[in-house]
Amino acid sequence: MSLYVRIENGEVKDVWDTPPDSRPGWKSAIEIKPSIIAHRQGYSGHTFDLTKDPVEIVYSTFDVTVADRKVQMNQQAEMPFNMLFRQQAADPSTYDPVALQAAKDTIAPKQAAINACTTHDQLDALL
Repeated sequence: MSLYVRIENGEVKDVWDTPPDSRPGWKSAIEIKPSIIAHRQGYSGHTFDLTKDPVEIVYSTFDVTVADRKVQMNQQAEMPFNMLFRQQAADPSTYDPVALQAAKDTIAPKQAAINACTTHDQLDALL
């Protein structure tokens, strides 16, 4: 994918992934994304290196804490129950209390295992 940035007075005003219009100041650009470790890091903001040609859009990374990852994994553990509940609430003729209880009963053991973890490696083992 081609990227273009429009620079005006030394600042980036536009970033497009389509060929630019006729306004002056357009330059080609590339994204520089460092490698990240799945589930342990993510991309945060970016900066522009206007001294390079093509202009470099340089991304920063952040570390995902074990606590934040546990929150996400606990939410994922609840998802099958929540989806079934919403489905049955949307169509009451499909209400099945046994299926809802079975789905609900799977949440607590999964969350207990998640909450017992203190490291990313332990959380990885649950995947």
